[in-house]
Amino acid sequence: MGYGICHLSVIPVRAEAGHRSEQVSQLLFGETFTVTDESGDWLRIRCSLDGYEGFIQRSQQTPLMLVEFNELEKAKPNYCYDLVQLLVNQQSVTSIVIGSRLPWYRAGICRIGNHNFTFEGSTVSPDAQTFSGRLVVENAYMYLNAPYLWGGRSPFGIDCSGLTQMAFKLCGIHLKRDAWMQAEAGDTIHLLDEAKPGDLAFFDNEEGRITHVGILTAKNRIIHASGQVRVDSIDHQGIFNAETRRYTHNLRLIKRLS
Repeated sequence: MGYGICHLSVIPVRAEAGHRSEQVSQLLFGETFTVTDESGDWLRIRCSLDGYEGFIQRSQQTPLMLVEFNELEKAKPNYCYDLVQLLVNQQSVTSIVIGSRLPWYRAGICRIGNHNFTFEGSTVSPDAQTFSGRLVVENAYMYLNAPYLWGGRSPFGIDCSGLTQMAFKLCGIHLKRDAWMQAEAGDTIHLLDEAKPGDLAFFDNEEGRITHVGILTAKNRIIHASGQVRVDSIDHQGIFNAETRRYTHNLRLIKRLS
């Protein structure tokens, strides 16, 4: 078993060890993981944030010593809070996106391996004790109009559960990766009229499987990733798309994580 950290802006986490394999998630700069297996140029990893497993290319990560990994696990994180920002060192410039972690960040400097990076952008160091539904909604709006991308977690491509995970991550709350996993957390809200901004709404398919999630911005409005990150109306039946004049998702349940 080994440990590592993502040193590039956004890298794919794939279902199998190969470039043609399905992207199931992404790692952002500064996010860590445990290596559980190796297959040639590919590493099977378990993401520290959510326990999600998949394969990444060996060259897209920097190994960590156990003591370094544990230090980062215990430290209060600092995240980039600009949609896109630059990290600069003596040799290169690296673009990073909102939600990227700045490891060992202090006085505008962060570090990966032997490389120190200067960061002059906005940061957030969330604390779960200061969590609020309104802040979750504000975070989600940072991704408005981002294109839908299966497995995506960045403003250049994101899926429904990636949006909810990132909005909560920036508040210090770590959600699981997939919608059905996220539905297992929190307390159930039985009526839409009792919902508050920041509550999660889950939707199922014809087989009853939860396949979609979004964040309520009000009792009758929801922000979610469907084609793009968008805001639609919601009622007891589900999400109503005013452009197509039809319901697109069937409401299953509402959860509150505060």
